Amino acid sequence: TSAPWCGSSAVNFRTPHHTMAQMLLGMGNPLLDVSANVDDELLKKYDLKPNDAILAEDKHQPLYADLAAKSDVMYIAGGATQNSIRIAQWMSQRAGASAYMGCVGKDENAQKMRDVCEKDGVNVAYMVHDTVPTGVCGVCVNGVHRSLVTTLAAANEYKITHLEQAENWALVEKSSIFYSSGFFITVSPDSMEKVAKHACETNKTYCLNLAAPFIIQVPPFKATLTKLMPLVDILFGNETEAVEFAKSEGWTETDVAAIAAKVSQLPKENGSKPRTVVFTQGAEATIVAINGEIQTYPIVALPQDKIVDTNGAGDAYVGGYLSGLLEGKDVAECCKRGAYAGSVIVQQPGATYPEKPNYEG
Repeated sequence: TSAPWCGSSAVNFRTPHHTMAQMLLGMGNPLLDVSANVDDELLKKYDLKPNDAILAEDKHQPLYADLAAKSDVMYIAGGATQNSIRIAQWMSQRAGASAYMGCVGKDENAQKMRDVCEKDGVNVAYMVHDTVPTGVCGVCVNGVHRSLVTTLAAANEYKITHLEQAENWALVEKSSIFYSSGFFITVSPDSMEKVAKHACETNKTYCLNLAAPFIIQVPPFKATLTKLMPLVDILFGNETEAVEFAKSEGWTETDVAAIAAKVSQLPKENGSKPRTVVFTQGAEATIVAINGEIQTYPIVALPQDKIVDTNGAGDAYVGGYLSGLLEGKDVAECCKRGAYAGSVIVQQPGATYPEKPNYEG
């Protein structure tokens, strides 16, 4: 194990992450999103907060039928990591740029997702569970806010044995960038750790997203996060998660930039490259910290009437950023791609997008 990164303070945000086209592998919880517009009354009925993400309890189970009964209900291939991988593939428009693993049921919902991913050009290597159905996420859209309620079902059954199968580990070997949303911590922390260690030992890039406050608040999940952090090359999160993370560490900082700077300097196993911390802040500029130094990058400002649905905006930002990594771009260009992808997604219902990006780099 090399010493934690402690290089010079002269950080160059213009240094490319690498110089050649790469392959991206995502691992996460594949879910079919059931999305509809809801009123405050429905949020109150299920005790849901705007802009939150939770795992469903028994009291939330009737919610899916309530959403399905809405005239504007949409069924969309989802799950945070799968969203980001699909967006990265869409932005890159390069065949075979990405692959994805997670567990689904042996059912129609799984087939819907597989079809969508394959149409997008993502190589899916799902583990298939014979008896547990594909997971679903209730997306309650309320104005510009959204509240997510997830029943993991088959997604919760992912096992490291699937990752270790020769054809699947071959995908790991072939990939140079890895991404998981923190939500996968609740399912297969051993798989995440194995891939993160592989990335560290082979000087590849391991990316993680803080995902939601509960990942940081629940002791066993936080313990996994702490264990993974020295192996994380790029950490994503939003302003709420940043503040929650600082609190969980017992820090006094509440300023998002100061927290990002501190997180970037936490001990790191691969000392050959510093950790990059990327914190989005909704409509505000994105904060990036490398080696304790801060830069901010603008998002694409949109008038309120252009914003249709903020669900998936954060996932899209990550996808855009990852597409920059795939092409060996620097932080500034990665953030520009993230901002573009996020701006496209919020103008579409559900985490959907046009056939091709209209992106000028």
